[in-house]
Amino acid sequence: MKELSLQSTAHPVKDSLLERLPVVAILLLLIFVIFARTGESVHGQMTQLGAYLWEDYFVLRSEVSTPTCNPHMDIEQRLQQLEAEAGADDFDLFDDALDDGFDRDAARTSLVKQQQQCALAHEQAARYLAQLTPALELYRSVEHVFSQASIFSTEHQTLLLMALLFISAGVATGKRHHISFRPMLSALDHKLSTTLQLTANSALAISAWFFRHNALSSDIAATNPEIINGLVIGSTALALLSLYQLLTLPKHLPQQGSLTHALLSVPLYTIVMLLFAVIVLVHQQHTAGLSLYFSAFFDHSGTYIDVALYLWCGMLLKQTQLGERVFSLFTPWKLPPELLAFVAIVVMAMPTAYTGASSIIILAMGAVVYRELRKVGTRRQLALAATAMSGSSGIVLKPCLIVVIISILNKEVVTDDLFYWGIRVFLLTAFVFFVYAMITRRDPLQIATARDALPQMTGNAKPLLPYLLVFALVTGAYLWILDARLDQFSAPIILPVIIFWWIVFERKVSRAPALYHEPERQDTLGGSLTYSMTDASIHIGGLLMMMSTFMIITSLGGKTVSASFLLDVSNPFWVMAALMAMFVLIGMFMESMAAVGLVSVAIAPIAYQQGIDPVHFWMTCLVALELGYLSPPVALSHIFTRQVVGEEEATLAAAEGDSFYYRHERLLLPLLVMSTTLLLVGFGPLLVGYQ
Repeated sequence: MKELSLQSTAHPVKDSLLERLPVVAILLLLIFVIFARTGESVHGQMTQLGAYLWEDYFVLRSEVSTPTCNPHMDIEQRLQQLEAEAGADDFDLFDDALDDGFDRDAARTSLVKQQQQCALAHEQAARYLAQLTPALELYRSVEHVFSQASIFSTEHQTLLLMALLFISAGVATGKRHHISFRPMLSALDHKLSTTLQLTANSALAISAWFFRHNALSSDIAATNPEIINGLVIGSTALALLSLYQLLTLPKHLPQQGSLTHALLSVPLYTIVMLLFAVIVLVHQQHTAGLSLYFSAFFDHSGTYIDVALYLWCGMLLKQTQLGERVFSLFTPWKLPPELLAFVAIVVMAMPTAYTGASSIIILAMGAVVYRELRKVGTRRQLALAATAMSGSSGIVLKPCLIVVIISILNKEVVTDDLFYWGIRVFLLTAFVFFVYAMITRRDPLQIATARDALPQMTGNAKPLLPYLLVFALVTGAYLWILDARLDQFSAPIILPVIIFWWIVFERKVSRAPALYHEPERQDTLGGSLTYSMTDASIHIGGLLMMMSTFMIITSLGGKTVSASFLLDVSNPFWVMAALMAMFVLIGMFMESMAAVGLVSVAIAPIAYQQGIDPVHFWMTCLVALELGYLSPPVALSHIFTRQVVGEEEATLAAAEGDSFYYRHERLLLPLLVMSTTLLLVGFGPLLVGYQ
């Protein structure tokens, strides 16, 4: 089976030094983020340990200054000076009328107290300085490194994300691997796609330069000059890179090609950018508006940095044998294809929750899911359907990043309530999938007996024990040493460390042969890390560029999209029906995080006002958005699936099937499952009542 990363051809294993530099820069950025965020916990623990080792550590951790006062002051001489100064001021008639003269005794008492306090300060400083051993100075310098890194990361998150966005977008552009409906294959595909990318990037660059000019010429100082300058540099660099690519198109490309396929090979971010360039630059005549709306992407920099970290986790995970070994637990049961597809949906829910979004898990593990389903003879259409849905059910489970974003943007809900009901929505989705899988199955429902399957399953489970041990050791170390639990806040930092040690175990300790050959999996530790980082750079660039461009819809849509018509609807069922339709439409055309931002601004307040419970509202929204991602015309989940399994497999699947349903099962089964789940989640609570 031929596999692709994000467009036409897999990137070469060996790149030139110039091509490796941006990948190294992205790696260093991600490592710094992990180091800095870990530094928050390290700093706190080191401060407590320092207080345990040195009694006065909270004072000693800062520079100890020597008091400037004189502890051996001559009090009598100082009194004479003060008395002389007081006498020199007697020329003031108003003071003479009120002054009773210089009080020598009161002044002496004050000077004695000052001398005592000065002596005490010198004594304390001497005591502190005596404790400044080389060990303590080294300890506090290390603590300060973690503290400063944490502070820098927090204060400059916007700059970190901007560097991450444009460098990785440059990698994706250079590799010609941006996210699109179809890969670039022919010369026409490359010419048209690259030309439109140049146009879109140039429009953003021109807008950014006008944005900067307006900010500098204004009497009011810009509040975020780093964003303005970063946009100018990044967008201009992307435009120049697109121009270079247009002038240096690959040679020996097939000359035959259709205009339809060429249009489908245009990256999604390019289509959206051009669309809103026309709206903002031509219709609104707001030259700086495009970059202004685009800059809203950086309002939640920490969240999108987490996306990059999760994508890196996914690419690291592809270098391990974990996916195939987990699926090997179920192969002894000889499950029918439909049952194995159900198992895949359930199994992939947890990694989806931890990697933050269905798109990430499809990019990371979609090829493994598809291959395992095909190994047992699953028809291609069903395998594609299950792969596209592999991340749909897990987005409501703890600690999913989308749910965390919802709780940040909406004070009416908290993550605990969303995750509590999310488990129930997940179980409902899995059950609905099982029902439809049983209805549409073509083979007899026969599985192996427990006597035959359990021994082999037990044998296949043994190789998984070291993975569980590594997981326990790393999470235990974070908990015991740094007092950091694996949750929705720490997962982006801890998971890369866990997966890294899994790779170390496989390459340096176990060396067990893989269950099957994976062409993208490298045999050495260095090769695995290098390849995963190159993959991650491409995916980060493609996904973040798409997310940032879709954010224009949120910024612009918040001013134009409105659900105020719901204020005229009194029936809660009609309100919910309208909400579900709006959610699905948004999901058809927008990426999840941008969609959540738009819904939070334009729709949620009105729905709350109309009596829709906030938790019910967001559970319905998440299910509807996933339905939108699986629905044409865009169908992002199917785009990601097609790109990871390869164009050849998708073409072969299109030729299969002996009836309308089985010819289009990859589309119809997910639509049936998610639409049924949506109806139950949307109308069920209204039927039984919120109480």
